[in-house]
Amino acid sequence: MADLQEPLVRPKRKKVLVDYLVQFRWILVIFVVLPISALIYFNIFLGDVWSAMKSEKRRQKEHDDNVQKVVKRLKQRNPKKDGLVCTARKPWIAVGMRNVDYKRARHFEVDLSAFRNILEIDKDRMVAKVEPLVNMGQITRATCPMNLALAVVAELDDLTVGGLINGYGIEGSSHLYGLFSDTVVAMEVVLADGRVVRATKDNEFSDLFYGIPWSQGTLGFLVSAEIKLISIKEYMKLTYYPVKGSLKDIAQAYADSFAPRDGDPAKVPDFVEGMVYTASEGVMMTGVYASKEEAKKKGNKINNVGWWFKPWFYQHAQTALKKGEFTEYIPTREYYHRHTRCLYWEGKLILPFGDQFWFRFLLGWLMPPKVSLLKATQGESIRNYYHDNHVIQDMLVPLYKVGDALEFVHQEMEVYPLWLCPHRLYKLPVKTMVYPEPGFEHHHRQGDTSYAQMFTDVGVYYAPAAVLRGEEFNGALAVHNLEQWLIENHSYQPQYAVSELNEKDFWRMFDASHYEHCRQKYGAVGTFMSVYYKSKKGRKTEKEVQEAEAAILEPAYADEA
Repeated sequence: MADLQEPLVRPKRKKVLVDYLVQFRWILVIFVVLPISALIYFNIFLGDVWSAMKSEKRRQKEHDDNVQKVVKRLKQRNPKKDGLVCTARKPWIAVGMRNVDYKRARHFEVDLSAFRNILEIDKDRMVAKVEPLVNMGQITRATCPMNLALAVVAELDDLTVGGLINGYGIEGSSHLYGLFSDTVVAMEVVLADGRVVRATKDNEFSDLFYGIPWSQGTLGFLVSAEIKLISIKEYMKLTYYPVKGSLKDIAQAYADSFAPRDGDPAKVPDFVEGMVYTASEGVMMTGVYASKEEAKKKGNKINNVGWWFKPWFYQHAQTALKKGEFTEYIPTREYYHRHTRCLYWEGKLILPFGDQFWFRFLLGWLMPPKVSLLKATQGESIRNYYHDNHVIQDMLVPLYKVGDALEFVHQEMEVYPLWLCPHRLYKLPVKTMVYPEPGFEHHHRQGDTSYAQMFTDVGVYYAPAAVLRGEEFNGALAVHNLEQWLIENHSYQPQYAVSELNEKDFWRMFDASHYEHCRQKYGAVGTFMSVYYKSKKGRKTEKEVQEAEAAILEPAYADEA
């Protein structure tokens, strides 16, 4: 462990103009990005209120009309003259840090901006029917007063249902329910030929149902989804456990916090996450739902972490390293969105003094800046700087390999804090793009069951220590090395992130067979771009567009042989 803790020493890096643009970017953020973000949030809130005031019948009627507009627009496309189909959303609006470069090439736009309504909260079926642009803040505002919630509520308010289904979504309850897409009951999809179908796991479109997750919207347009609801209580009883030792020790303490070695289900919490602050210190958190009556009992501490002036959550959790284990009660909706105000800990880089009390008290109510505005105002030079000197990656790793992953990140990137969040990866009737290790169920490892392997999201979000020390850092090489480690360890990289994968390595990481089956069966080839093409780093050339439109598609996994 002593060798592991030695800082990775690199040559000093000479500062250039872009370094100063990044260093003083907070000026633009405070005077431009934050005020405009606040106005946008308020406008969205008013729109949500207006939508909630409409009857379910009216919302459904508007939804059906908007679906028909999408169908009509698709049928207007001339495949010989128009580009591949994608949404009309601007490239910088996506929450993910991957730049949407595919939209810089010729393409045929379909406007989905109207699909932002909660269509129905069905308490009998315990299902919420929502449109794809409904975000997590909107849906918790509607469901929490009913003591209901989605089974998996991604932490950041701005994350949308469509992005979480077509891509990737996780939360502290995913060790019970899986990824966000695993909680979907049905999907309404507009196919390339204009057909509107409802896909479930056991109807004639079950292959599409299993193909949509991780496809990045390249099989059709998701226009609504029915998602599992669960009953909740008003508070989250959260316990913080400090852990000190090697990274392997921290990984084991993390596993023990939610996957008891004796297999006793009574010891499994409702929520769990971990934060690793240094190579020898971390804090594990476990939560269980609690009633208002329990939370307000004499002697119990209630912490309203959602108030604008409160310490940022990751720093609050870090206090357990000094004061030891403690328990408190957090209002459930505030707990769900605990990382929103400071964007995990990225807020510290954007506003170096943003965690100070004076800033939180005076301007904390403006937080967070919208990620889309941060991207829109960064320019090409700052964008490239972040690619080279900043890391935003998630590593989906089998639970028993978390210790190895932590050591790899330390040696390759030396980024702290790190986020740990477990999730089940289910054994499904078909082999989808992501799948458990073959034969995992025979090893009886900690956290695994006969039907699901326990994975963990290792979230790597911050500037590497080398960059903070003013040393040289090759971000593209570090991400490439991370991706190769993931491939070699049956692990996955969510596609919202900047990727250095070539096409062959992309399909070594992900399985193409079922995805390509759906592409061919539902006419996506030649209409929607492929998921690799959409995720590929860099601008797409006109030649690449034409090749994709030509529909001469070899199976993506063919040259693995």
